[in-house]
Amino acid sequence: MGKPVGELPLPPFYDPALARRWDYRPDPLALFQQTGAWRRAHDVAPSGSDAFRLHLLLIDVQKDFCFPEGTLYVGGRSGTGAMDDSQRIAAFIYRNARWITRITTTLDTHFVYQIFFPWFFVDEEGRPLAPHTLIRLDGDALVNTDPAGQVLRRPVRPNPAVAEWLCDGDYPWLCKQVAFYCAELARSGKYTLYLWPPHCLLGSEGHGLVGVVHEARLFHAFLRGAQSWAEAKGDHPLTENYSVLRPEVLMGWDGRPLVEKNVRFLNALLKEDGVVVAGQAASHCVKSTIEDLLDEVLAQDPALARKVYILTDCMSSVVVPDGRGGIAADFTPEAEAAQQRFAEAGMRLVRSTDPIESWPGIKR
Repeated sequence: MGKPVGELPLPPFYDPALARRWDYRPDPLALFQQTGAWRRAHDVAPSGSDAFRLHLLLIDVQKDFCFPEGTLYVGGRSGTGAMDDSQRIAAFIYRNARWITRITTTLDTHFVYQIFFPWFFVDEEGRPLAPHTLIRLDGDALVNTDPAGQVLRRPVRPNPAVAEWLCDGDYPWLCKQVAFYCAELARSGKYTLYLWPPHCLLGSEGHGLVGVVHEARLFHAFLRGAQSWAEAKGDHPLTENYSVLRPEVLMGWDGRPLVEKNVRFLNALLKEDGVVVAGQAASHCVKSTIEDLLDEVLAQDPALARKVYILTDCMSSVVVPDGRGGIAADFTPEAEAAQQRFAEAGMRLVRSTDPIESWPGIKR
Protein backbone atom coordinates (compact mmCIF):
# COMPACT_ATOMS: atom_id res chain seq x y z
CA MET A 1 0.00 0.00 0.00
CA GLY A 2 1.34 3.47 -0.91
CA LYS A 3 1.55 6.52 1.27
CA PRO A 4 -1.58 8.68 1.69
CA VAL A 5 -1.57 11.47 -0.88
CA GLY A 6 -1.19 15.09 0.14
CA GLU A 7 0.67 17.15 2.69
CA LEU A 8 -0.15 17.31 6.37
CA PRO A 9 -1.39 20.58 7.86
CA LEU A 10 0.94 22.61 10.04
CA PRO A 11 0.35 21.67 13.70
CA PRO A 12 -1.41 24.33 15.78
CA PHE A 13 1.58 24.91 18.10
CA TYR A 14 3.91 25.86 15.24
CA ASP A 15 4.74 29.58 15.14
CA PRO A 16 7.00 30.61 12.23
CA ALA A 17 7.97 33.80 14.07
CA LEU A 18 9.92 31.65 16.55
CA ALA A 19 12.49 31.04 13.81
CA ARG A 20 13.83 34.47 14.82
CA ARG A 21 14.03 33.66 18.54
CA TRP A 22 17.47 32.63 19.84
CA ASP A 23 15.99 31.75 23.23
CA TYR A 24 13.16 29.51 22.01
CA ARG A 25 13.30 26.01 23.49
CA PRO A 26 10.71 23.32 22.70
CA ASP A 27 9.18 21.08 25.36
CA PRO A 28 9.80 17.43 24.34
CA LEU A 29 7.23 16.01 26.78
CA ALA A 30 4.49 18.32 25.50
CA LEU A 31 5.37 17.37 21.92
CA PHE A 32 5.21 13.67 22.72
CA GLN A 33 1.79 14.06 24.34
CA GLN A 34 0.39 15.70 21.19
CA THR A 35 1.61 13.22 18.62
CA GLY A 36 -0.78 10.36 19.35
CA ALA A 37 -3.91 12.26 18.41
CA TRP A 38 -2.15 13.84 15.41
CA ARG A 39 -1.05 10.42 14.16
CA ARG A 40 -4.56 9.00 14.39
CA ALA A 41 -6.23 12.07 12.89
CA HIS A 42 -3.99 12.05 9.83
CA ASP A 43 -3.35 8.32 9.38
CA VAL A 44 0.44 8.53 9.81
CA ALA A 45 2.22 5.17 9.83
CA PRO A 46 5.52 4.33 11.57
CA SER A 47 8.61 5.10 9.52
CA GLY A 48 9.61 1.43 9.60
CA SER A 49 6.75 0.67 7.21
CA ASP A 50 7.98 3.05 4.50
CA ALA A 51 8.43 1.34 1.14
CA PHE A 52 10.28 4.43 -0.15
CA ARG A 53 12.87 5.59 2.39
CA LEU A 54 13.48 9.33 2.29
CA HIS A 55 16.31 10.67 4.45
CA LEU A 56 16.35 14.38 5.36
CA LEU A 57 19.90 15.58 6.05
CA LEU A 58 20.02 18.91 7.87
CA ILE A 59 23.47 20.48 7.84
CA ASP A 60 24.54 22.59 10.85
CA VAL A 61 21.21 24.25 11.68
CA GLN A 62 22.84 25.55 14.86
CA LYS A 63 22.31 28.83 16.68
CA ASP A 64 25.73 30.33 15.96
CA PHE A 65 24.97 30.08 12.22
CA CYS A 66 21.26 30.85 12.24
CA PHE A 67 20.79 34.00 14.35
CA PRO A 68 22.30 37.50 14.30
CA GLU A 69 23.25 36.85 17.94
CA GLY A 70 25.43 33.95 16.78
CA THR A 71 29.15 34.29 16.28
CA LEU A 72 29.04 33.25 12.60
CA TYR A 73 25.59 34.23 11.38
CA VAL A 74 24.74 33.16 7.84
CA GLY A 75 22.60 36.09 6.79
CA GLY A 76 23.13 35.64 3.07
CA ARG A 77 22.61 38.62 0.81
CA SER A 78 19.16 39.32 2.27
CA GLY A 79 20.47 39.64 5.82
CA THR A 80 17.78 37.28 7.14
CA GLY A 81 18.88 34.17 5.22
CA ALA A 82 19.36 31.50 7.87
CA MET A 83 16.33 32.60 9.91
CA ASP A 84 14.12 32.36 6.83
CA ASP A 85 15.66 28.99 6.02
CA SER A 86 14.92 27.64 9.52
CA GLN A 87 11.28 28.62 9.20
CA ARG A 88 10.99 26.88 5.83
CA ILE A 89 12.83 23.77 7.07
CA ALA A 90 10.47 23.39 10.03
CA ALA A 91 7.39 23.85 7.85
CA PHE A 92 8.77 21.33 5.33
CA ILE A 93 9.15 18.71 8.07
CA TYR A 94 5.64 19.20 9.41
CA ARG A 95 3.97 19.15 5.99
CA ASN A 96 5.92 16.11 4.79
CA ALA A 97 6.29 14.10 7.99
CA ARG A 98 4.63 11.04 6.47
CA TRP A 99 7.10 11.15 3.58
CA ILE A 100 10.26 11.64 5.63
CA THR A 101 11.56 8.34 6.96
CA ARG A 102 14.58 9.60 8.83
CA ILE A 103 16.09 12.95 9.85
CA THR A 104 19.78 13.42 10.62
CA THR A 105 21.13 16.72 11.89
CA THR A 106 24.84 17.40 11.67
CA LEU A 107 26.51 19.30 14.51
CA ASP A 108 29.55 21.44 13.83
CA THR A 109 31.52 20.78 17.02
CA HIS A 110 34.64 22.72 17.98
CA PHE A 111 37.09 23.39 20.78
CA VAL A 112 38.93 26.64 21.44
CA TYR A 113 42.23 25.79 19.73
CA GLN A 114 41.75 24.52 16.19
CA ILE A 115 43.61 25.29 12.99
CA PHE A 116 40.83 27.54 11.63
CA PHE A 117 40.61 29.83 14.69
CA PRO A 118 42.71 33.02 14.75
CA TRP A 119 44.59 32.33 18.00
CA PHE A 120 45.97 29.08 16.60
CA PHE A 121 48.46 31.38 14.81
CA VAL A 122 50.68 34.27 15.91
CA ASP A 123 52.63 36.94 14.05
CA GLU A 124 56.30 37.83 14.48
CA GLU A 125 55.56 39.59 17.75
CA GLY A 126 53.59 36.64 19.11
CA ARG A 127 50.21 38.32 18.65
CA PRO A 128 47.18 36.26 17.55
CA LEU A 129 45.76 36.92 14.10
CA ALA A 130 42.40 38.47 13.29
CA PRO A 131 39.26 36.56 12.22
CA HIS A 132 38.33 36.56 8.52
CA THR A 133 41.91 36.39 7.30
CA LEU A 134 43.51 33.72 5.15
CA ILE A 135 46.63 31.64 5.63
CA ARG A 136 48.57 30.70 2.48
CA LEU A 137 51.93 29.20 1.68
CA ASP A 138 54.40 31.54 -0.06
CA GLY A 139 57.26 29.25 -0.90
CA ASP A 140 58.07 27.66 2.45
CA ALA A 141 56.64 30.52 4.52
CA LEU A 142 53.13 31.01 5.83
CA VAL A 143 51.56 34.31 4.76
CA ASN A 144 48.63 36.10 6.35
CA THR A 145 46.25 37.75 3.84
CA ASP A 146 42.84 39.37 3.92
CA PRO A 147 39.91 37.78 2.01
CA ALA A 148 40.80 39.83 -1.10
CA GLY A 149 44.28 38.29 -1.15
CA GLN A 150 46.23 41.34 0.03
CA VAL A 151 49.33 40.41 2.06
CA LEU A 152 49.03 41.92 5.53
CA ARG A 153 52.24 40.78 7.20
CA ARG A 154 54.67 37.89 7.20
CA PRO A 155 55.72 35.52 8.49
CA VAL A 156 53.04 33.94 10.62
CA ARG A 157 53.44 30.68 12.49
CA PRO A 158 51.50 28.26 14.67
CA ASN A 159 51.03 29.34 18.26
CA PRO A 160 53.86 27.59 20.19
CA ALA A 161 51.60 27.18 23.23
CA VAL A 162 49.43 24.56 21.51
CA ALA A 163 52.38 22.23 20.82
CA GLU A 164 52.54 21.19 24.48
CA TRP A 165 49.21 19.40 24.47
CA LEU A 166 48.79 18.78 20.72
CA CYS A 167 52.04 17.02 19.83
CA ASP A 168 53.94 16.48 23.08
CA GLY A 169 55.79 19.77 22.74
CA ASP A 170 57.26 18.97 19.31
CA TYR A 171 56.94 22.45 17.80
CA PRO A 172 58.96 21.68 14.63
CA TRP A 173 56.52 18.82 13.91
CA LEU A 174 53.60 21.23 14.32
CA CYS A 175 55.14 23.79 11.95
CA LYS A 176 55.69 21.11 9.31
CA GLN A 177 52.14 19.85 9.73
CA VAL A 178 50.54 23.28 9.29
CA ALA A 179 52.66 24.00 6.19
CA PHE A 180 51.75 20.57 4.79
CA TYR A 181 48.08 21.22 5.52
CA CYS A 182 48.07 24.51 3.61
CA ALA A 183 49.89 22.86 0.73
CA GLU A 184 47.30 20.06 0.62
CA LEU A 185 44.44 22.57 0.58
CA ALA A 186 46.08 24.38 -2.34
CA ARG A 187 46.68 21.10 -4.17
CA SER A 188 43.04 20.02 -3.81
CA GLY A 189 41.79 23.40 -5.08
CA LYS A 190 38.93 23.43 -2.58
CA TYR A 191 39.68 26.15 -0.05
CA THR A 192 42.34 28.43 1.34
CA LEU A 193 42.69 28.15 5.10
CA TYR A 194 40.22 30.72 6.48
CA LEU A 195 40.38 31.90 10.08
CA TRP A 196 36.81 32.00 11.37
CA PRO A 197 35.46 33.69 14.48
CA PRO A 198 34.87 31.18 17.30
CA HIS A 199 31.68 29.28 16.64
CA CYS A 200 29.85 26.12 17.71
CA LEU A 201 32.14 25.60 20.70
CA LEU A 202 31.12 22.42 22.48
CA GLY A 203 29.10 23.36 25.57
CA SER A 204 28.12 26.81 24.30
CA GLU A 205 24.59 27.98 23.51
CA GLY A 206 25.65 28.55 19.92
CA HIS A 207 26.36 24.83 19.50
CA GLY A 208 22.69 23.96 19.99
CA LEU A 209 20.10 23.48 17.27
CA VAL A 210 17.68 26.24 16.31
CA GLY A 211 14.59 25.82 18.49
CA VAL A 212 11.97 25.60 15.74
CA VAL A 213 14.00 23.05 13.78
CA HIS A 214 14.75 21.01 16.88
CA GLU A 215 11.02 21.06 17.71
CA ALA A 216 10.10 19.84 14.23
CA ARG A 217 12.63 16.99 14.28
CA LEU A 218 11.40 15.85 17.70
CA PHE A 219 7.77 15.99 16.56
CA HIS A 220 8.69 13.86 13.55
CA ALA A 221 10.53 11.38 15.77
CA PHE A 222 7.55 10.98 18.11
CA LEU A 223 5.00 10.96 15.29
CA ARG A 224 6.73 8.25 13.27
CA GLY A 225 8.61 6.28 15.91
CA ALA A 226 11.92 7.34 14.32
CA GLN A 227 15.16 8.10 16.14
CA SER A 228 16.37 11.72 16.20
CA TRP A 229 19.79 11.03 14.69
CA ALA A 230 22.77 13.41 14.80
CA GLU A 231 26.31 13.38 13.37
CA ALA A 232 29.02 15.47 15.05
CA LYS A 233 31.91 16.79 12.97
CA GLY A 234 34.84 19.17 13.24
CA ASP A 235 36.54 18.40 16.55
CA HIS A 236 40.04 17.50 15.27
CA PRO A 237 42.42 20.42 15.96
CA LEU A 238 44.53 20.00 12.80
CA THR A 239 41.94 19.95 10.02
CA GLU A 240 38.81 21.71 8.90
CA ASN A 241 35.72 19.53 8.56
CA TYR A 242 33.18 21.38 6.45
CA SER A 243 31.70 18.14 5.14
CA VAL A 244 30.11 15.65 7.50
CA LEU A 245 31.47 12.89 5.25
CA ARG A 246 35.19 13.66 5.49
CA PRO A 247 37.67 16.18 6.88
CA GLU A 248 39.53 18.40 4.42
CA VAL A 249 42.91 16.63 4.88
CA LEU A 250 43.26 13.01 5.99
CA MET A 251 47.04 12.58 6.27
CA GLY A 252 49.90 14.09 8.27
CA TRP A 253 53.09 15.46 6.73
CA ASP A 254 54.91 12.33 7.92
CA GLY A 255 52.60 9.99 6.00
CA ARG A 256 50.65 8.81 9.01
CA PRO A 257 46.84 8.93 9.00
CA LEU A 258 45.43 11.98 10.73
CA VAL A 259 41.67 11.32 10.49
CA GLU A 260 39.29 9.12 8.51
CA LYS A 261 36.28 9.52 6.23
CA ASN A 262 32.85 8.95 7.78
CA VAL A 263 32.36 5.77 5.77
CA ARG A 264 29.55 4.46 7.99
CA PHE A 265 27.32 7.48 7.42
CA LEU A 266 28.24 7.77 3.75
CA ASN A 267 27.14 4.19 3.14
CA ALA A 268 23.93 4.79 5.09
CA LEU A 269 23.02 7.71 2.81
CA LEU A 270 23.76 5.77 -0.36
CA LYS A 271 21.42 2.96 0.73
CA GLU A 272 18.42 5.28 1.00
CA ASP A 273 15.86 5.66 -1.80
CA GLY A 274 16.12 9.43 -1.57
CA VAL A 275 18.28 11.96 0.30
CA VAL A 276 17.09 15.55 0.84
CA VAL A 277 19.73 18.12 1.85
CA ALA A 278 19.21 21.50 3.52
CA GLY A 279 20.95 23.70 6.09
CA GLN A 280 23.93 26.02 6.47
CA ALA A 281 25.88 27.22 4.78
CA ALA A 282 25.22 26.69 1.08
CA SER A 283 28.70 28.00 0.28
CA HIS A 284 30.60 25.89 2.79
CA CYS A 285 29.37 22.91 4.83
CA VAL A 286 26.39 22.10 2.61
CA LYS A 287 28.49 22.49 -0.53
CA SER A 288 31.32 20.35 0.83
CA THR A 289 29.02 17.58 2.04
CA ILE A 290 27.25 17.33 -1.33
CA GLU A 291 30.59 17.41 -3.17
CA ASP A 292 31.86 14.48 -1.11
CA LEU A 293 28.59 12.61 -1.62
CA LEU A 294 28.80 13.23 -5.37
CA ASP A 295 32.42 12.00 -5.50
CA GLU A 296 31.33 8.70 -3.97
CA VAL A 297 28.29 8.47 -6.25
CA LEU A 298 30.45 8.96 -9.34
CA ALA A 299 32.87 6.31 -8.10
CA GLN A 300 30.09 3.76 -7.54
CA ASP A 301 27.25 4.54 -9.97
CA PRO A 302 26.56 7.99 -11.48
CA ALA A 303 22.85 7.14 -11.67
CA LEU A 304 22.70 7.38 -7.86
CA ALA A 305 22.94 11.18 -8.18
CA ARG A 306 19.28 11.25 -9.21
CA LYS A 307 18.15 10.28 -5.73
CA VAL A 308 19.69 13.40 -4.12
CA TYR A 309 17.37 16.39 -3.69
CA ILE A 310 18.75 19.82 -2.74
CA LEU A 311 16.31 22.23 -1.04
CA THR A 312 17.61 25.42 -2.63
CA ASP A 313 15.31 27.69 -0.61
CA CYS A 314 16.44 26.19 2.71
CA MET A 315 20.10 27.25 2.67
CA SER A 316 22.03 30.53 2.47
CA SER A 317 25.62 31.50 1.69
CA VAL A 318 28.22 33.16 3.89
CA VAL A 319 28.34 36.92 3.32
CA VAL A 320 30.81 38.80 5.55
CA PRO A 321 30.01 42.48 6.27
CA ASP A 322 32.97 44.86 6.37
CA GLY A 323 31.60 46.85 9.33
CA ARG A 324 31.19 49.98 7.20
CA GLY A 325 27.97 49.08 5.43
CA GLY A 326 29.71 47.09 2.70
CA ILE A 327 30.73 43.49 2.07
CA ALA A 328 34.16 42.08 2.89
CA ALA A 329 33.48 38.65 1.36
CA ASP A 330 30.54 37.12 -0.49
CA PHE A 331 30.59 33.37 -1.16
CA THR A 332 27.23 33.27 -2.96
CA PRO A 333 28.74 32.77 -6.45
CA GLU A 334 30.63 29.70 -5.24
CA ALA A 335 27.40 28.18 -3.91
CA GLU A 336 25.48 28.93 -7.11
CA ALA A 337 28.22 27.43 -9.29
CA ALA A 338 28.32 24.31 -7.10
CA GLN A 339 24.56 23.80 -7.35
CA GLN A 340 24.79 24.05 -11.11
CA ARG A 341 27.47 21.34 -11.10
CA PHE A 342 25.32 19.15 -8.87
CA ALA A 343 22.34 19.53 -11.20
CA GLU A 344 24.47 18.71 -14.25
CA ALA A 345 25.58 15.52 -12.47
CA GLY A 346 21.93 14.47 -12.05
CA MET A 347 21.04 15.75 -8.58
CA ARG A 348 17.65 17.44 -8.27
CA LEU A 349 17.29 21.12 -7.33
CA VAL A 350 13.90 21.50 -5.63
CA ARG A 351 12.08 23.91 -3.33
CA SER A 352 10.53 23.16 0.04
CA THR A 353 7.14 24.42 -1.11
CA ASP A 354 6.98 22.02 -4.07
CA PRO A 355 4.83 18.96 -3.21
CA ILE A 356 7.10 15.97 -2.75
CA GLU A 357 4.75 13.93 -4.97
CA SER A 358 5.79 16.23 -7.83
CA TRP A 359 9.52 15.64 -7.39
CA PRO A 360 11.03 13.45 -10.13
CA GLY A 361 11.87 9.94 -8.98
CA ILE A 362 9.66 9.97 -5.86
CA LYS A 363 7.48 6.88 -5.44
CA ARG A 364 4.48 6.33 -3.18
